[in-house]
Amino acid sequence: MLQEVQVVLVLTTVPDDESAETIARALVDEKLAACVNILPPMVSIYHWNDGVERDVERQLVMKTTLARVPALEARLKTLHEYELPEFIVLPVTAGSEEYLAWIAVATG
Repeated sequence: MLQEVQVVLVLTTVPDDESAETIARALVDEKLAACVNILPPMVSIYHWNDGVERDVERQLVMKTTLARVPALEARLKTLHEYELPEFIVLPVTAGSEEYLAWIAVATG
């Protein structure tokens, strides 16, 4: 299974608990992600529109397959309220074979 399906983690941030849960539920319901972790509030400091901004956000960690990334990205853009949402894809180079297989089945 590991050679057939490449598992990835996708990261994004959202402004609050409500949007985090709405996005997570939609992505899992639509089988674009097997699981979405919603991390506790954190402070983000970043450059935006010629200034430095400070916001409290939640990090979402989405577990999916590389094949699902284009559809996940497109759907995330429709659900997300940010003008430019974070969208970072990280390869999973190793893991429990059973867990990685579960991700493939849950997003298939």
